[in-house]
Amino acid sequence: MKKDINYITIDGRGEHESFRDCITKAIEDLKRNEGIHVIKDFEPFPMYKMMEARGFDKYIEKISDEEYHVYFTPKAQLEKIKMGEYLKVDETKIKNIMDIKLSYLKGEISLEEAKLKMKTSVDKVTAQEFAICEQYLQKYGITDDELAQRMNEILEIFEGILVSDKIQLPSGHPIRTYLDEIEAIREVLKEMKELLQGKFIKNRWSELYDKLGQINVHFSRKQNQLFSALESKGFDKPSKVMWTLDNNVRDIIKKAKDYLQADQDQEFLKLQEEVLEMVEDMMVKEEEVLLPTALDLLTQEDFVKMRKSDDEIGYCLIQNPPTYGNEKEAGVASESNNELLKDLAKVLQKHGILSAPSKNEVLDVSQGKLTIEQINLIFKHLQVDLSYVDENDIVKFYSDTKHRVFPRSAGVIGREVQNCHPRESVDTVEEIIRAFRAGEHDEAEFWLEMGGKFIYIIYNAVRDEEGNFRGVLEMMQDVTHIRSLTGNQRLLSWGNKKEEDKPAKDSGAEVKNEYGITKNTIIGDIVKDYPFIKDFLVDLSPKFSKLKNSLLFKTMASMATIEMISARGGFEVNELINKIVGEIQAQK
Repeated sequence: MKKDINYITIDGRGEHESFRDCITKAIEDLKRNEGIHVIKDFEPFPMYKMMEARGFDKYIEKISDEEYHVYFTPKAQLEKIKMGEYLKVDETKIKNIMDIKLSYLKGEISLEEAKLKMKTSVDKVTAQEFAICEQYLQKYGITDDELAQRMNEILEIFEGILVSDKIQLPSGHPIRTYLDEIEAIREVLKEMKELLQGKFIKNRWSELYDKLGQINVHFSRKQNQLFSALESKGFDKPSKVMWTLDNNVRDIIKKAKDYLQADQDQEFLKLQEEVLEMVEDMMVKEEEVLLPTALDLLTQEDFVKMRKSDDEIGYCLIQNPPTYGNEKEAGVASESNNELLKDLAKVLQKHGILSAPSKNEVLDVSQGKLTIEQINLIFKHLQVDLSYVDENDIVKFYSDTKHRVFPRSAGVIGREVQNCHPRESVDTVEEIIRAFRAGEHDEAEFWLEMGGKFIYIIYNAVRDEEGNFRGVLEMMQDVTHIRSLTGNQRLLSWGNKKEEDKPAKDSGAEVKNEYGITKNTIIGDIVKDYPFIKDFLVDLSPKFSKLKNSLLFKTMASMATIEMISARGGFEVNELINKIVGEIQAQK
């Protein structure tokens, strides 16, 4: 039933492009005891889910087949959200906090008034209480964009009353690892502050920015591991809001590094205060809200599962932490693609096979006969990364390959695909799914240049034999080498060289190349002439990750030969030379 409040009317008949923007603006400007009245020439089904997610009830009036009136009203009461099932909170206190926050965000009171009201209403607010209030905001028309933009204002309302207990955890616990990384990042910031007080030394700044650049690993593990675990408990604000804040930090670090490399010293130095502030701000939000809330929401089993996949992504400025928990506690099988096995078992049971197949049992697939082990091996050895999202927008599978372009971890399985992307790209993801689901398109392709590589990405609609939409298959590949190919290659080729140019594996003969690179060539000499080779080697194998350490690289650059480097990375000498030569040619 339509409520007796003031409604803002938006006549969307005949409108298409600007209609959504009008709705978004109306939500942002909505006052207390106001709702939104939409008039459309068809029933606006797409709006229902969006408005419900933003905290609105609806009442529909059908005037005719070509005129619908829908009244959207903000929900009046705090409804129990999923996150609340895992936290013990005082609902009266939460309601009081919410009233003050909403009054401020809607422009009904000033920041100073909000701070005063909060201090006189509550003695203290825990990180968990703060987090659950952030989650409730979406029920009252506060968008994720607005929340990201005004997060610092919101935190200021709680100045002096937001408390979080000192976290004491054993080494190896995923939350302890995040805290250790924060401490290591702060050490880098401390060195940067000291360097700002003295003479400008480019090499020293380069070393510090190489260290600070490792913060991307911190972000990647947080986004792929911690965020997915929190989403399973109904706490999706970190992935929707903090992801944007993380990207802002990443962008400003890259901007500063670009200035440094371009010898724009003054522009670089002017940017340092903002870099320091943004990185510290990000870490404070993690320490005061994200990590304490994660400790309360997640279980021992969750953390053990998380730790099992953390190594795959890596760590920021710290050594690999010790193991935490054991497989029995996690309650998971050792296979990395366990979810795939479960899905296959369900299919088999549906067709009358009561038990899951053994590793070596032969199955009839669409074009052949394969065992479960062979299926997994095929996925593992494909020279292309695969990810599959089902018809319900849930990530169900990714291929576990050694050459993966972007990091993945088991935590992504079962996650809504919208939460696996920063907010800036969610609209694109949703548009692809919408067009595929509606049958308007079957394919979308993208390509990008990143770190000296050319990455090709293609999305395909997955449909069953009846043409029903069953999901989206993403295929991603580093095609840098493929783009560099010319002419014909009709003879057997190993790696980047023709057979007649490459010696037999056990001959000990060296590969000749136009750059004069041999097994005795010093790695520092190559990087001096071709700086991108350093990042290329880091991306080539996890065993080269220590090259990121500027101090370590500086030490080894003048003495480590290609022969020594290849042994470290597990490559044949000629194989590594071929790869380096191929990368140099691709970059020319």
